[in-house]
Amino acid sequence: MANFPPSPTHTISGPVLYHWRKQAQAQAIAAEVPVVEVDWLLQALTDLDRLALRLETFQTKPEITLACSPADLDQLWQRRLQQRIPVQYLAGCVPWRQFSLTVSPAVLIPRPETELLIDLALAAVEQSACSEPRQGHWADLGTGSGAIALGLADTFPQARIHAVETSAAALAIAQQNAQQFRMASRIQFYQGSWFAPLQHLRGQLSGMVSNPPYIPRSQISDLQPEVAQHEPQLALDGGEDGLDCVRQLISDAPAYLQSGGIWLVELMAGQAKTVATLLQTQGDYQSIAIHPDLAGVERFVLAYRR
Repeated sequence: MANFPPSPTHTISGPVLYHWRKQAQAQAIAAEVPVVEVDWLLQALTDLDRLALRLETFQTKPEITLACSPADLDQLWQRRLQQRIPVQYLAGCVPWRQFSLTVSPAVLIPRPETELLIDLALAAVEQSACSEPRQGHWADLGTGSGAIALGLADTFPQARIHAVETSAAALAIAQQNAQQFRMASRIQFYQGSWFAPLQHLRGQLSGMVSNPPYIPRSQISDLQPEVAQHEPQLALDGGEDGLDCVRQLISDAPAYLQSGGIWLVELMAGQAKTVATLLQTQGDYQSIAIHPDLAGVERFVLAYRR
């Protein structure tokens, strides 16, 4: 379901919604849009769950609650098809781990592969030489929607999470998500660039996690229109080779990480070996490792502060 309660003033009958869904699925196929997005939108805007949609048990219901009018539902779907607006922005939410996160065009849409950053952080804690990393300070740099910060706060309930974001609009979304899941007291938010707002934590971080901009600037226009035309350029543009922000994180992190502190970053395909070499050359890191996502793409690089 979406992050707002469905309005009781809007309803639609099961047979009418069944017909609309079949028509929308056919339109999705014709427009080369994933058919599953029809149900994503319906789960966000109705009181139906995934199982009811899959089994189509709703088609006999006399009344189904909608968070918008039936006409607005169709208008949203047509915008998805014609303007290639991501369905997550239209619905206003996206599932990520156990959360249903609020999203808007101010933030990058959290991807399923990014969920693995939290699992890698948890595994890395077992190997970390820094003191009590589960109870220490962790930084999520470039927090966007706040997804990583929430994941860290949930995984390390005794830790203090510090989430940094340069965009005021994105930071507002992240704070909204933290409040929604009652983690606002556990996560400190800062507006600023990378480590700049964290001067008071120099030498104290148990870990640093980031999904920074990493798309080479010249490649952004070649991305899917849903990404290139609608997601925030600030969260995509990694400079000429895509690694401008990553280089800064490599350079600045040693001043903030404890000895044995964790450095963990997500990348695009083809960048991991270069980043591992940059970490090695920098000289302040050890036990540098590349980790694949579930599709086998070398997407994450993990290292420890010497």
